[in-house]
Amino acid sequence: MKALVYHGPGKKSWEDVPDPTVQDPTDVVVKVDTTTICGTDLHILQGDVPAVTDGRVLGHEAVGTVTAVGDAVSGFAVGDRVLVPAITQCGRCEYCRRSMPSHCRTVGGIGWIFGHLIDGTQAEYVRVPFADTSLHAVPEGVTDEQAIFLADSLPTGYEVGVLSGRVRPGHTVAVVGAGAVGLSAVLTTGRWGASKVIAVDSDKFRLEKALEFGAPDAVDVGPGTVGDVTALTDGLGVDVAIEAVGYPETLLTAASLVRPGGTIANIGVHGAPVELPMQDMWISNVTLTMGLVDTVSIPTLLTMVASGRIPAEKMGTHSFTFDRMDEAYDVFANAAAHQALKVVITPG
Repeated sequence: MKALVYHGPGKKSWEDVPDPTVQDPTDVVVKVDTTTICGTDLHILQGDVPAVTDGRVLGHEAVGTVTAVGDAVSGFAVGDRVLVPAITQCGRCEYCRRSMPSHCRTVGGIGWIFGHLIDGTQAEYVRVPFADTSLHAVPEGVTDEQAIFLADSLPTGYEVGVLSGRVRPGHTVAVVGAGAVGLSAVLTTGRWGASKVIAVDSDKFRLEKALEFGAPDAVDVGPGTVGDVTALTDGLGVDVAIEAVGYPETLLTAASLVRPGGTIANIGVHGAPVELPMQDMWISNVTLTMGLVDTVSIPTLLTMVASGRIPAEKMGTHSFTFDRMDEAYDVFANAAAHQALKVVITPG
């Protein structure tokens, strides 16, 4: 089969690799019908994730069709249409039982294994361990283009941003960074009754998308950012500031926007240390949260997508076929120049 293979920082290749097979009784093999690219894939190519070694097939999000089933799998059969999420879970270890499969001990202490510790989903086929507790059946009426964004970006914005940020009815929320994950937070924040959502970004296209996705206000990044957000919140600052970029300056911006007693929910993947003004933050009773997505919200989000409450398909702005994988990466890596949010990649 063909797959996108990592060969060290800055190096990748769409090449022939062996077909995956059922290795353990809990495995299935899935034919990939739709996949996408995540910001984490870009971090890997920058050399920020040393656990990813030469020869690893990239990708951790897919919608596809089951083609082979291990003897211990009871919940799925050949021909089933499934969502392959970013997080794999055994369902039995201490962390899985605590609804924290992001740290599943059985798969190595980290639930994100596709394109990281095992071969991933940017391929024609993928082996999925612990299928019964990891895969999700895609409901009839939910398209591949809707389901694919439930594999990672939508649960990430919702769980690590909205839920960890403890958004409650009446809260004011700032989302710093209106890329795919930030917009996922915008899409789901209103479901918790936030009275005001303010998108903060330097890209006008993304700010327009944030307004389209339901943010009542959008603020351009600049010298007046803090003042503009403060003015929109009666001079108080926001209850919850969600950081969805992963740069020191964006986390500092989020910290400057939150009011006393508020929460900073860091979603961004940081590749460098960040020095926070703790001398100011401690006395303001500010809470800082962070983490890797668990994807435990996928059943809820699937229901909301199926009912039309969450228009997940809006996340996809560009479509490519497998043989244009390099072009898809170029567009996604230069999202501002191409006015891109997420790319949808199919066999063709």
